[in-house]
Amino acid sequence: MEAEKYITLWKKYLPVIRIQIKKSLQKEEQIKLNKIEFEAVGDRDRASYTFNLEIEKGKVTNDISGTAVARDLYKVLIADKIVKDFLSEKKIKIGLGKAFNLKLKAASA
Repeated sequence: MEAEKYITLWKKYLPVIRIQIKKSLQKEEQIKLNKIEFEAVGDRDRASYTFNLEIEKGKVTNDISGTAVARDLYKVLIADKIVKDFLSEKKIKIGLGKAFNLKLKAASA
């Protein structure tokens, strides 16, 4: 299995994620992702790409060890200076559902 296979895909979505993360302080935001892109990169057959990622003050607070999709998203977010600075003082919940809607909700830490 190739490590960090979703990095390039998440980098593609980073500009819109950057905007929506900041807006998510007001209300939950959603980004519709392309299911076919994930299936082309991944090897999950019938398994789901769903995950929940919780970050507080820049650190993951829940177990994402079993989901490469979430781990790679976190790596992309933390590597981006603008997002990293934002996350360093906030709590955020990011979830990907079966319909490939990425949900974001931030709050002050």
